[in-house]
Amino acid sequence: MTTTTLTERYLYAVGRSVPEAQRTEVARELRERIEDEVDALIEAGHAPADAERTALTRLGDPLVVAAGYVDRPLLLIGPRYFPMWWRLLKLLAAIVLPIAAAGVLIGQLVSGAAIGAAIGTTVATAIQIAVNLGFWTTLVFAVLERTTRDHDLTTTWSPDQLPDVPEPQRSNRLSELIGSLVFLGVFAALLVAQQFGLVWLADVGVAPVLNPELWSFWLPYFLALIALEVLFAVAVYASGWNWWLVAAKLVLNIAFTVPALWLLLTGQLLSAEVLEALRWPWGQAGPIVLTVIVVATIGVAVWDVIDGAIKTVRATRPRSGAPA
Repeated sequence: MTTTTLTERYLYAVGRSVPEAQRTEVARELRERIEDEVDALIEAGHAPADAERTALTRLGDPLVVAAGYVDRPLLLIGPRYFPMWWRLLKLLAAIVLPIAAAGVLIGQLVSGAAIGAAIGTTVATAIQIAVNLGFWTTLVFAVLERTTRDHDLTTTWSPDQLPDVPEPQRSNRLSELIGSLVFLGVFAALLVAQQFGLVWLADVGVAPVLNPELWSFWLPYFLALIALEVLFAVAVYASGWNWWLVAAKLVLNIAFTVPALWLLLTGQLLSAEVLEALRWPWGQAGPIVLTVIVVATIGVAVWDVIDGAIKTVRATRPRSGAPA
């Protein structure tokens, strides 16, 4: 594995805090600045590794450096505490906000609130929590800014705090993981929520979409498959695509597609109310519609596996210029 230098990590930390259009120019100028400083330190007798670390330490926090390059002064609460405030605010939003929202949602559901009301209350509460996190955190740092002029409470920045430069492939896998988890979570929630009536029919009012009898086996089976898909998505993120994961994706797709299509074709998938409202089996148009649904479903499942195979080939193909 190629070792990333402290300079590359510093340039990455600065670059992610400036507009994309300016990153190349800022990186070029900052690299020259660092190299000049390192050369001067080496001429003064420092070892190369020590010279690089010393030069970066003198430059200071990348967030402050980035603000200087884009002419964006950190004056919301003052330059001394802005980096600490910003990092703490992001940390609180990433930890406190989702935990609090999940707690509110669970509490609403346990108390017997309807799904729509529970979601609405959770969203409203999450917004209130986010506003309070921002307000009170900012207030604390504003007070510190005005009451600690003789004492600097900021932590000393060092190159050890620099983030690692992410691999491009791993960054792509992270976005795919987030997308997969969101889709699977919504899909699982809809499977459960539809039983309580997500569809309103003119003749019968609110009705479940899927046949309630499927809860005896098939709906728990599909929910279990969704859980396996979550584990599969995490495995892809952790190790990247390989032929074992392609085989696992093939098995998962078969395990989902075959029973789902069988239930649809035998009329067991949808509830009686929905089938009646749709006027199933649609007369002469029924076979055509079903054929389209079957072909489209199988096509999506097959392409899902092919896409994994393509990514595996790309991941295992030797890169041009790489040593054999």
